[in-house]
Amino acid sequence: MRVAPGLTRPLVVRSTLVGDPGDLISRLPGTAPYAWIRRGEGLVAWGEAARVTVPPGPGRFEWARDRLSEIFDQAHVDDDVRAPGSGPVAFGSFTFDPDSPGSVLVVPRTILARRGGRAWLTTIGEELLDPVAPIRDPGRIRYGDGSLTAPEWEHAVAQAVRRIRSGRLAKVVLARDLTAVAERPIDVRLLLSRLAARFPECYAFSCAGLVGATPELLVRHTGETIESLVLAGTTARGTGTADDVARGAALFASEKDRQEHACAVESVRETLGPLCAELKVPEEPELLVLPNVQHLATPVTGRLTAGISVLDVVAAMHPTAAVGGTPTRTALEVIRELEGMDRAGYAGPVGWVDARGDGEWGIALRCAQISGSRARLFAGGGIMAGSDPAAELAEAQAKIRVMQYALEG
Repeated sequence: MRVAPGLTRPLVVRSTLVGDPGDLISRLPGTAPYAWIRRGEGLVAWGEAARVTVPPGPGRFEWARDRLSEIFDQAHVDDDVRAPGSGPVAFGSFTFDPDSPGSVLVVPRTILARRGGRAWLTTIGEELLDPVAPIRDPGRIRYGDGSLTAPEWEHAVAQAVRRIRSGRLAKVVLARDLTAVAERPIDVRLLLSRLAARFPECYAFSCAGLVGATPELLVRHTGETIESLVLAGTTARGTGTADDVARGAALFASEKDRQEHACAVESVRETLGPLCAELKVPEEPELLVLPNVQHLATPVTGRLTAGISVLDVVAAMHPTAAVGGTPTRTALEVIRELEGMDRAGYAGPVGWVDARGDGEWGIALRCAQISGSRARLFAGGGIMAGSDPAAELAEAQAKIRVMQYALEG
């Protein structure tokens, strides 16, 4: 655990109501911003009051929860707002693979938030509002292969299909990466602005260099209430209204996609059931239509037993079948065998948690890891017995175009 220099121990936190700040992303300074935005609401933050570097291995979520609780329990908090996301908040990103390093929780020094018609400012220590510099364009972008070329990845998909048909497992999610190099350093604020404008139904996020717009809400925790949105089964948008409707109908009727979605829903049901006094899971999925793709979606709601933090729910749910496979342990083994890469934060939990244990966490999809002028872009898809490698590659390319759009405009 590290506390930023110049700040007192314990942390001194103050949350006060403020006037409407307008576009939250436009208020961010240029260095290391944090964000969780949907439909113009959410939290943006900057600076660093404390950082928890989470060691890899089993029990990492519980370890992170306990270390964060030490920080929050010792803090002197003056909170006039008393809402989810007020008081001290930590933004977090966990790696997909529990054995991979890189999981982190950061308590920002300044947080600006808007939710339910109210806006507030949280500061830790002396209030220092960093100047907002103009957003920079990264210039020309050059792309290159990631860990596997397209033909190599198609071969990996074919191998996964053979393992599924042999009865080793029912489903596995395979991901691929691309590299991107810009002429100039990549300004995270530009990516967030483009993603939030183009994909308002998604959660635009930024944490420790991981930036994206995920459609998949892993869990929203408010008091004893939780919500989750299960996505599995995807098709591209059509060329026109009639084609769009036809594609959505075909997705709904697809045995492969419906089976993939059912695996993901059952995974969430089995995970959340023991944590909840009540759990509601619709019998039929609905269609979630985004600007680039359509998904089968099932919203899940429940009421938790008392005293459970959002990080406890995240620990229980990750990895879901939507990003790992079924059965989970076998799917993780196949992913390690075939992907040929470390996913890092891709498909891992990303979001925020406050001192009450409330928070919102998504699965880090449609994202990129940014470092200076370089980016690593990720996408993937669920592989079933009936999967076609060329079709799976086309689906992954459609998903990865989200971050290509964010980089290029």
